Amino acid sequence: MFCTLAAWLISKAGHPFEQPQEYDDPNAVISNVLSELRSFGRPVDFPPSKLKTGCGEQVCYVLDCLAEEALKHTGFSWKRPAYPAEEPEEEEITEDDAELTLSKLEEDVAEEESDNEENYIDLNVLKAQTYTSNMNDTAKQEEILQSTTDVAEWNLEVERVLPQLKVTVRTDNKDWRIHVDQMHQHKDGIDSSLKETRGYLDKLHNEISRTLEKINSREKYINNQLEHLVQEYRSAQALLSEAKEKYQEGSGGVTERIRVLSEITEALEKVKQETEEKGSSMTDGAPLVKIKQALTKLRQETIQMDIQIGVMEHTLLQSKLKEKSNMTRDMHATVIPEATVGAY
Repeated sequence: MFCTLAAWLISKAGHPFEQPQEYDDPNAVISNVLSELRSFGRPVDFPPSKLKTGCGEQVCYVLDCLAEEALKHTGFSWKRPAYPAEEPEEEEITEDDAELTLSKLEEDVAEEESDNEENYIDLNVLKAQTYTSNMNDTAKQEEILQSTTDVAEWNLEVERVLPQLKVTVRTDNKDWRIHVDQMHQHKDGIDSSLKETRGYLDKLHNEISRTLEKINSREKYINNQLEHLVQEYRSAQALLSEAKEKYQEGSGGVTERIRVLSEITEALEKVKQETEEKGSSMTDGAPLVKIKQALTKLRQETIQMDIQIGVMEHTLLQSKLKEKSNMTRDMHATVIPEATVGAY
């Protein structure tokens, strides 16, 4: 399922990709999917084996990246959400909850909001309208000693106004009265359900208790029957632990001896190597040849040094003779002028 979905997203992103078949190699398919993901410039820092299960964080990461590339290729863009217009719900209120007594009407009217004011009727205004026809002829209210209103007209007016005296109260879900009613309803439901389930729970408790008692009795019986086997098992465990300790001690000694043996073997190898080198040097005539070549070279160098010494002695002798001749010439040159000066 993962490979099929990944192939579909890759094809949607603009890269040709064959749909994997049932008998295809899953490793090859996963490697192809990861190569396509790398071609999109997405980093892949997990092994391909994480995708074989078809679930997990890495699978979600691959599908998320491929979905983003597919949306980019198709030019999809998110639009602002369009919220549907909510229609006000008409609440049905029973006649018993909607009617209020006249003694509580003034208190409820003071607590209602401004948007519910159109549902209320002022009793003073209603009373003033009722007595308008009779009060037009009088100048002062104190002069009215008895009512002149017809009883039939009064009953008709009461019947006409009575439906308007019904005050509709909009129920609020946040009202504490509703919460209290809900609590009572839930409590009644829990009590009724508890009465039905208590019997089943008691029966289940009794069955579990009997089963536990049977299990305890069977366990005690099995322990009594297998006590000698348990003792044998414990003794075998003790012998096994002693054998393990002895084995560990012996293995420690063997390890130490193996280390000593390896050191002795290395020393023996070194001695063998030195012996072979000395034997090869004694039987080999190459050192003698080298010595003869060195002596010949020394003789040639000695002859060259003798020649150089002779040349240097000859050069030194010539320089001394030249210096001596120069000194005698200088001495004669200084003596002649003095003789000439004395003659004059």
